[in-house]
Amino acid sequence: MLSFRLLIMLLGLGLGWGVGQQLGRGSVNPEMGWVNTLSLMLAGALAASLLAARAERFWLREVSRFGRWYAGLSPRTVAAATSGLLVALLLSVLLGNLLRSLPFYTWVWSVAVTLVLAAFFVPFAVRNAEFFGFLTAPQVRRKPGSKILDSNVIIDGRIVELARAGFLEGSLVVPGFVLRELQLLSDHGDAQKRTRGKRGLSVLEELRELRPLTIEDWDDPALPTVDDKLLRLARETGGKLLTNDGNLGKIARLHGLEVLSIHAAAVALRPQAQAGDVLTITVTKGGQQQGQGVGYLEDGTMVIVEDGLKFRGKPTRVQVVNNVQTNVGRMIFAKVEKSDAA
Repeated sequence: MLSFRLLIMLLGLGLGWGVGQQLGRGSVNPEMGWVNTLSLMLAGALAASLLAARAERFWLREVSRFGRWYAGLSPRTVAAATSGLLVALLLSVLLGNLLRSLPFYTWVWSVAVTLVLAAFFVPFAVRNAEFFGFLTAPQVRRKPGSKILDSNVIIDGRIVELARAGFLEGSLVVPGFVLRELQLLSDHGDAQKRTRGKRGLSVLEELRELRPLTIEDWDDPALPTVDDKLLRLARETGGKLLTNDGNLGKIARLHGLEVLSIHAAAVALRPQAQAGDVLTITVTKGGQQQGQGVGYLEDGTMVIVEDGLKFRGKPTRVQVVNNVQTNVGRMIFAKVEKSDAA
């Protein structure tokens, strides 16, 4: 930064001027003193210019370190440190009143007692910050673009394939209370619930191998249900709620939250032609097997018609028998409808 380097050079000039003034106090030749001062100022500026790059790197590193430390501070830690300092100040005032009766008392004793008490109480309070949670409201950091997973979408398991295909962008957030819910299910006495809980934990292990997961250890005991906590967490972080629970999705949308549903995506991607549907196509060429005809839908989907080669070049009604998804696209197997075959 240019401003930082200019500041370093100004400090070098100031240091050279100060040294020159100190050396010139006892000089009998004032003009020579000014020459020495100017020389020292020039030397200080040159030395500062040489050290400016190193000082800038050191400054940026320390500022970055301080920024990371400051960003990592939790409200409980700040509340604990403030409480510890408050106790230290109160005790120092009480002890100061007692020490004033001593003949050798000075203000230095009060400062020393305050520093000693602060050095004891502040670290002690920070180490036990969890006991000061009642002083702060539960808060979470805003994470726009993140996707908050609930238990049912984890147990569903299709999220693993979406992550493997690269359709999930942003950070995936697993709330701590959802993890605890899965753990309770995996230890449940009911065999069906125990199976669901173990499946959810297995899905998270697979998902962690594909994408980094963020465990949001946030909770609000005042909220009675997991759904309420999910809504609060999504609202506080600005993330999107990834769930297959239809009722939870409706409530979340009423609160103005963005909801993503894997089940809704699967319905939207469902093939348009199902077994038993009747289509009208034009057979354009023969297939690989004897008598097969091949036609195409408007979107380019290939339709293979059993015994359809004899209808080549004619619009023909066919009934879908099977729908197969391959790596290169979708293929529909059909047979000529009885009325057209007759």
